[in-house]
Amino acid sequence: MPFPRHLFASLITAICGLVSTAPAWADAYPSKAVSLMVPYPAGGLSDVIARTVNNTLSKNFGQPVIVENLGGASGSIAAQKVLNAPSDGQIIFQGSPNELILAPLAISAVKFKSEDFRLVQMIATAQIGFLARKDLPVNNVDEFLDYARKEAQAGRPITYASVGPGSFYHLLGEHLSKITNIPMTHVPYKGSAPANQDLLGSQVDIFLAPFGKSYEELQKQGKLKVLAMLNSERLESVKDYPAITESKSLKNFTFNIWTGYFVKKDTPEPIVQVIYKAITDSLTDPAVRSGLEANSQLVAKPLSLQAVGKAYTDGTAQFRAIAKSINLQPQ
Repeated sequence: MPFPRHLFASLITAICGLVSTAPAWADAYPSKAVSLMVPYPAGGLSDVIARTVNNTLSKNFGQPVIVENLGGASGSIAAQKVLNAPSDGQIIFQGSPNELILAPLAISAVKFKSEDFRLVQMIATAQIGFLARKDLPVNNVDEFLDYARKEAQAGRPITYASVGPGSFYHLLGEHLSKITNIPMTHVPYKGSAPANQDLLGSQVDIFLAPFGKSYEELQKQGKLKVLAMLNSERLESVKDYPAITESKSLKNFTFNIWTGYFVKKDTPEPIVQVIYKAITDSLTDPAVRSGLEANSQLVAKPLSLQAVGKAYTDGTAQFRAIAKSINLQPQ
């Protein structure tokens, strides 16, 4: 049966209408303020990163970008709030493997998967500092391991902080305990700000944490110790601190973690393209670059959307393998 001409004409008109409105759709976004969701309380490094980038993003969008802090459950509460919102790009998630890859593996109440999000662009890579309370009687990593071993034998295992069960910093602590065969006690927090508070108050012994400029000032003031950086070599921005490879016992304990900007996976492509351009342009802004570098962040090299997607897929596989290596179980 031949397709009726009037229906065929209507179909062509509808298709043309969709095609013609797609660019207008992208042009209309954003028509109001955009939220930049930070999955930790204000005051931590994640918050600093967001407030370093948001003003430039606002200029690129032509609309205000408002930082929203929501901590808890290793960042998964904020992530779930993004998933519960419409797929219209009005909420951008500032995330890392902590919240989107590891939290679903560690927290049984988390029902989303890393694949529910789409990475639009990476922002920076954080160096990891081996931080200790100011009155811990050690001055380097090898001395720390000797001390931790003696304390464990005496029934007083040292404590290590994290930003929540299943977070990258929890995994680092578990991995450290496993490879050294030294029992250690995990103390989870809702974010780095409260963890830092207890570290400064000597309520927790160590914190393997993303390193920011504030830690340098605290070290100089004698309020904490930076035993090492988990780098393969001394980098210029942290040249005053030993690389972990300079230790005798933990030469291979090198790690870092990246931060990126995400949207829901079903966000329309025209909107993703607008967000991608705004973020990518922000990476070349001198104020953004200097602000990130001042906090010991390694500014990300802009990637194409295709390359970003592959990096996220590869990162998901990498962090799932780390979780499996320590037999991480959901709780």
